[in-house]
Amino acid sequence: MTTNSADPGAVVDAARGVVEKHPPEVTPTAELMGAWYDAGLTWVHFPVGLGGSDAPRSLQPTVNRVLRDAGGPEPRTVNSIGYGIVAGTLRRYASPELAARLLRPLATGDEKWCQLFSEPGAGSDLAGLATRAVRDGDGWRVNGQKVWNSHAHIARWAILLARTDPDVPKHKGLTFFIVDMAAPGVEVRPLRQITGRAAFNEVFLDDLHIPDSQRLGAVGEGWIVANSTLGDERTSLGDRVSARGSGVIGDALSLWAAHPERHTPALRDRLTRLWVRAEGQRLTGDRARVAARAGVVGPESAIIKLLNSELAQAVHEFCMELLGPEGMLIDTYSLDALDDESGPAAIQRKYLRSRATTLEGGTSEIMRNVIGERVLKLPQELRADKGIPWKDVPR
Repeated sequence: MTTNSADPGAVVDAARGVVEKHPPEVTPTAELMGAWYDAGLTWVHFPVGLGGSDAPRSLQPTVNRVLRDAGGPEPRTVNSIGYGIVAGTLRRYASPELAARLLRPLATGDEKWCQLFSEPGAGSDLAGLATRAVRDGDGWRVNGQKVWNSHAHIARWAILLARTDPDVPKHKGLTFFIVDMAAPGVEVRPLRQITGRAAFNEVFLDDLHIPDSQRLGAVGEGWIVANSTLGDERTSLGDRVSARGSGVIGDALSLWAAHPERHTPALRDRLTRLWVRAEGQRLTGDRARVAARAGVVGPESAIIKLLNSELAQAVHEFCMELLGPEGMLIDTYSLDALDDESGPAAIQRKYLRSRATTLEGGTSEIMRNVIGERVLKLPQELRADKGIPWKDVPR
């Protein structure tokens, strides 16, 4: 937890100073974001020296707006997994030396990150994973397979959850590591999505050696570390709408304005209901940001993630219906095409991409379990494998 001792006015002045000294329109992104990091603006609530200013977390949208208004990028787009999922875990669990080594190139985008959690045989049961890490001298030898790994094909580093003790219940025998994606024993294979692109991958780990210095948290306590990471991920996936009418609902509003000839009372009613849902999601996100000012994300992040992912699907389904036959067209269906959201078929591609939103970062079913058990304090579901050593659980 930070001391939040910085003067808010000084932090905002520092942001203005960075964009004046490094005009975004002529400064390379890496250089600009490096200056942003050095000024303590990347994560204002982080400690000084680690991209922060020991300032209130609530200041982050304000300083980010200074950057955007000057023509700079939204910081998290520079390294989406690094910013939204990894940075908080490094701050909480890495040594100051390791955090300092990794956070700056993460912030500049020079070193991309990915997440090696999900496995083909575990489904939504993350704690049931089978990738094994075995002690090997001053490090660990890792073998296994991961899947649905966004940006693994361009990542320099990854966070990994692996099983180090199969003789204890599944949640107890896990350990959290940092993986060098350029190390021998790492193989990345792209997975074609229904959009035609390949932002997801499967990753094979074959006798990969990881130094013990790249372990985060204690041996066997990886589930604790992973839960803090998952909280950051869910908040990141749901924390992307700050202005009324922006985000996915903005797609529907723009499309509605562009096609007045297709307006019907039924579609107008659907759009109104979607706008109300979007506004509720935005206000829920504001409440969660206030609750997270202490720097610890709670299980309420599952609410944001659930709302955001299901809203994205509902909005883009509406857009496709509004488009009519035009919605069946797509401009480029190729692994070689840029993975962006522009072009004449942007809405169609977003619709196809939205199929993944209720799966990535935890399925909607898992989110409802988290909300029920950890937020509403309802009785836990019956679990046949509770208290049983992982090696004895049928698979």
